[in-house]
Amino acid sequence: MNVLTFTDVSKSYDNQVRVIDRLSFSIEKGEFITLIGPSGCGKTTLLKMINGLIPFDEGVISVKDRSLADWDLIKLRREIGYVIQQIGLFPHMTIEKNIGYVLSLLGRDLGEQKEKAKELIKLVGLDADYLTRYPRELSGGQKQRVGVARALAADPDIILMDEPFGAVDDITRKVLQDEMKALHKKLQKTIVFVTHDIEEAIKLGTRIVLMDRGRIIQAGTKEEMLFAPTTEFTKRFLGSKSFNAYLGQLPIEDVYRPYEATVTKIPQDNETINLTDTAMEGIRKMIKEDLQSLVVINEEDKAVGEFQLQDIQQKIQL
Repeated sequence: MNVLTFTDVSKSYDNQVRVIDRLSFSIEKGEFITLIGPSGCGKTTLLKMINGLIPFDEGVISVKDRSLADWDLIKLRREIGYVIQQIGLFPHMTIEKNIGYVLSLLGRDLGEQKEKAKELIKLVGLDADYLTRYPRELSGGQKQRVGVARALAADPDIILMDEPFGAVDDITRKVLQDEMKALHKKLQKTIVFVTHDIEEAIKLGTRIVLMDRGRIIQAGTKEEMLFAPTTEFTKRFLGSKSFNAYLGQLPIEDVYRPYEATVTKIPQDNETINLTDTAMEGIRKMIKEDLQSLVVINEEDKAVGEFQLQDIQQKIQL
């Protein structure tokens, strides 16, 4: 089921070059779409057009099979979660009131607002005592978590995210990425996520959309984008750095060869790698130790299979 559809959509500013150029594209329910491309390619404009923050010149945008023209934009914006880099928390409100703000606009009673705030603050990895604090008392990463919680408050089917983790440090960013990926897996919301970071796009997206000059150059899974590029632009934009990023987020669990039965005793003198480690970590370990394979162990330290370089080769053969 498509929840977002673009049909021949175009947008220009001051009758100049088109920022969005005859774009046609559909997003299915539950997808995590990461939009990437060079600066000025139209990523943020596309995001803002979805909930009517920016009007478009031509074409049709449909949300849940209804043309944008048929929506009450105020109602639409309340039904779509929106998270931006600057967060935009209200400084004079507690975190509890910030999270419940959309619910207050929808006329929900105070008790429901409080319960939802308690539920969501835990969902994004913060303790309930944060609800009584103010935004100035939170770190950048904590504010971003609250921003995500607020976007989820009205239980929207669609969440728009515009470089939400761009202003935090690298360590916090990776933690937020992991939490966002886990949230998507748990809630199955449709997410459209703008980023300039190729590694982030590869890590989070169930489908990656590469844009340039207002057009979609290629869209597909990370494997399709990296190993089956259809244009020279895709090849140039997603180069060796992207391949390393792919290996850096590809879990051993996705590429190892399982044993027919769990082995309780690890073979003697064999180096091991955890199921939850990445392929890149496995490669580095094999190179450092001059090994041809590693024994894969689970969280109970039991040997469950073997990892070799050829397992990666088989994974990327499309």
